[in-house]
Amino acid sequence: MKSRHLFEATHVGSIETRSRIVMAPMTRSRSAQPGNIPTAVMAKYYQQRASAGLIITEATQISPQGQGYSWTPGIHSPEQIHGWRLVTEAVHQVGGKILSQLWHVGRMSHESFHADGKPVAPSALSPDAQVWVVGSDGVGRMVDCPVPRELTHDDIRQVVADYRHAALNAIEAGFDGVEVHGGNGYLIDQFLRRTSNKRTDEYGGSLANRVRFAQEVLEAISDAIGADKTGIRLAPFITQRGMDDPQAIEAILALAAWCEQKGIAFIHLAEADWDDAPQVPYEFRETLRTTFRGTIIVAGNYTQEKAEKLLGAGVVDLIAFGRPFIANPDFPRRLAENLPLAPITNPAALFGGKEAGYTDYPAWSSGVTE
Repeated sequence: MKSRHLFEATHVGSIETRSRIVMAPMTRSRSAQPGNIPTAVMAKYYQQRASAGLIITEATQISPQGQGYSWTPGIHSPEQIHGWRLVTEAVHQVGGKILSQLWHVGRMSHESFHADGKPVAPSALSPDAQVWVVGSDGVGRMVDCPVPRELTHDDIRQVVADYRHAALNAIEAGFDGVEVHGGNGYLIDQFLRRTSNKRTDEYGGSLANRVRFAQEVLEAISDAIGADKTGIRLAPFITQRGMDDPQAIEAILALAAWCEQKGIAFIHLAEADWDDAPQVPYEFRETLRTTFRGTIIVAGNYTQEKAEKLLGAGVVDLIAFGRPFIANPDFPRRLAENLPLAPITNPAALFGGKEAGYTDYPAWSSGVTE
């Protein structure tokens, strides 16, 4: 392949990166229990993959209320901050850069995570979806999400404060910055879309109102840690989980225009990643680039060829890869040297467990894996 844009050094806000290859956030459910605390095994996992230009961690709940899946880590307690510091120090030891992905799932949750049995959301509407929950028998299963309760004004103010506090905790833990998870049908996405947001107050109805919550979250975070260390992940074309809103693109672009004015460092697009998914319209990419002059990251089952084409066209700046990093901790090297990619041989260990299927995938050495 002639073009080598993936291997160019660049920057994301104030963060210098060694390449344009990003390790995408992937939930692996390995936190220690009780307390959802990051572990030394997680530090090893991320360090093994630190040759990426930038790592974005698995989604990390900003508060107990923000949890929707079992064994996912948080970043709201002193113990969690200490655990994440093990991770950031391990990544920085080998020259890597790492962001914390801040998460509130909203209605994508289960009653077992909430004292009153009620997840929260912009409106009391079920997502008609499931989340992964470990039962009393220690086995994880997909279970239905219940109808959530609608957030009050006081609740909304508290959630915004929780985001700000989590961002400050991330910096204390040694992260280079944060990414707000605003896609995939989670809380911020739920506010953006008319299918999940039926409010009649200043957080619902009009386009400006539906974008307001995301703006308040990003403003609180960027004012606390700097806009140059703050980004957001968005999923313009998701339709699952009750997110099929024809005006979603309009809302995403309105938020992008606000991010440009605020100086938010980056927008990360979570694109459809199944094999026969519809293509993202090129016109959308051009409009987003015109609207937002900061860094644009995209993720969505990219091949090296497709990644190079988009980078060469100038419509995106970095490419995030997810699943290839699972079985190929040295994924950037394998791309650079055209080495074979190892398959995922232990799919049962994708969620939950310890080192098996997590840190035991070998790097390439002298023409053979070791």
